[in-house]
Amino acid sequence: MSTAALSSLALGSISLTPVSVVAAEEEKTDIEQAKNVIMMIGDGMGPAYMTAYRYYTEDPETQVMEDTVFDPYLTGMQKVYSADPFHDGGEGDTKENIPDSAATATAMASGVKTYNGAIGVDLDQQETKTVLEAAKEAGKATGLVATSQINHATPAAYGSHDESRRNYNEIANDYFDNTVNGEHVIDVLLGGGTDYFVREDRDLTEEFQNDDYSYVTSTEELQADNNDQVLGLFAPVGLDKAIDRPEEQPSLAQMTEAALDRLSEDEDGFFLMVEGSQIDWAGHDNDVVAAMSEMEDFAGAFEEVMEFAKENEDTLVVTTADHSTGGLSIGRGSAYEWHPEVIHAAEKTPDYMAALIAEGADIEDVLRDNIGFELTTEEIQSVIDAKDNAPEEELLAEVDNAIEHIFNVRSGTGWTTDGHTGEDVPVYAYGPGSELFNGMIDNTDNAENIFKIMELATDENLNGVSVEGEELADTATNYPLGTLAGIMAILMGGALLATRKRKPLQ
Repeated sequence: MSTAALSSLALGSISLTPVSVVAAEEEKTDIEQAKNVIMMIGDGMGPAYMTAYRYYTEDPETQVMEDTVFDPYLTGMQKVYSADPFHDGGEGDTKENIPDSAATATAMASGVKTYNGAIGVDLDQQETKTVLEAAKEAGKATGLVATSQINHATPAAYGSHDESRRNYNEIANDYFDNTVNGEHVIDVLLGGGTDYFVREDRDLTEEFQNDDYSYVTSTEELQADNNDQVLGLFAPVGLDKAIDRPEEQPSLAQMTEAALDRLSEDEDGFFLMVEGSQIDWAGHDNDVVAAMSEMEDFAGAFEEVMEFAKENEDTLVVTTADHSTGGLSIGRGSAYEWHPEVIHAAEKTPDYMAALIAEGADIEDVLRDNIGFELTTEEIQSVIDAKDNAPEEELLAEVDNAIEHIFNVRSGTGWTTDGHTGEDVPVYAYGPGSELFNGMIDNTDNAENIFKIMELATDENLNGVSVEGEELADTATNYPLGTLAGIMAILMGGALLATRKRKPLQ
């Protein structure tokens, strides 16, 4: 047979249908689709936090340690590293191989590895499509809920794009300015942050209200409102810690319920991201009281979400962490003991008590009123010494540290750092497509899986990764030319050396 005939045979036997289209059609038949997706992120909530919370909630009268509300839904673990070592940050840039919340949130929202501090942009600072934006483009309702300021790193990476997480005003502007088909990208925004939305140069609360959003600032106003689109800001920056929170500030469960009530009215479905933001803040502070308080707040929201998902079986729930914080250990020194009852004895966080003391309240009165165990003379003196010896600008922090130390030592809690740690974190999933989160996954798989499960998996949405998980070809048509050339070479008796390009960090 002639070479021309062989070429004709090879060309005639291969369809020029793009690989990405074929893969998409196959995946639609294999993956159960979800109308609604709820992404829950416990910021800083590494494995030790999940175990500590199990100790914290178990019944000490029973021999078997009871499961937490999370445990039945564990599906696997995820890698959390960022691409920061591959970012050219200019002079003085430190190459960090432990991630921050901006890089990890961008990975989970867009499926793209990026540098620490990046909000919805890749290593080249090009905007990346998020699952929230793709959901809005598909006609779905969208929402962000957090206990931090709502323009903090994690929620920001789902609803905005900026080269730096520190640009809080610009991120708040994005929430209003970014539109899809003439509509604001986010329908429900609940958290803290009035300082960034009400400014001398711009009052975003007025602008949202002019576009028919409700604006609420208290639990009572939130629960009384029934508008589909709402901006709720309940603190100047972050909300108070859950154990310290006044009734005027809603719990994470209350904000989540309010979001679900509104978003579920959309017949096309919705995407909602809920963050327990201050688990991380407690870890940075090495404050075990605040850590378990925030875990409890997050668990309450999780129960709210699971109740909704079980009543609405077309809903996928994914729960995970972005990284771990503080190097929390369940055990301290050489003792094989950890005492959650010590943590339960706290009425308020050390932060709360330290603030009262810094304002002039009597130290012994504050400690006695807010701690349910008898303090030793040495413990009380350690707080007195902290106040007396600290420079004025460090007084609050030093008193806070002294009270935290009492709880850490008494409970047997250890910490290794006031920063992040890089270990893998657990993943929990329930609902349609939850099997995609089984085993060891990468944090970018969250976005890639959600794009598929919500039937949003176009090449554009996948930010340069085709629907079959490989790097897209440079050609716009993405024809399988490599496969064609290989078959022709085999038919002609040539040797083929098959190579595959590794997916690059983005």
